[in-house]
Amino acid sequence: MSWIKITNVENIPVREGRSVKIGRTDVAVFNLGARFAAIDNRCPHSGGPLCDGMVSGNTVVCPLHGWKVDLTSGAIVKPEVPVCVDVFPVKVEDGIVLVDFPTHREKTKEAAA
Repeated sequence: MSWIKITNVENIPVREGRSVKIGRTDVAVFNLGARFAAIDNRCPHSGGPLCDGMVSGNTVVCPLHGWKVDLTSGAIVKPEVPVCVDVFPVKVEDGIVLVDFPTHREKTKEAAA
C-alpha cells in the first residue's frame, strides 16, 4: 500500500465528499466530522458518483437511485444486496488527508487471489 496526499482538510466540508483520481480509480473522500473516509466513487448499481451523495452518519446515499453505502465497510445497506464498494484507509497528518491506496502490483495479486 502507498499513502497518497489528497488535499488539505478544509477543502472537504463536513458531511460532504470529493472525488479524486488515483491512477485509474475514481475515489470518493468524505469528511464525516470526526474522521475522513474513502471509498470507490462508483455505485455498484449503475455507476452513480457517490461523492455527490448525501452523507448521514457513516453512510452515503447514491444520488442516482438511492442506494445507501456504509462508509466503514463498503457494504450496500439499502437495498440489502450482497455487493460492496472498495474501502481505503484514510489518515490526517498535519492537516492533510492521505489515502492508503494499493500499488499496481498489490492490486494484481488481490485480483488473482
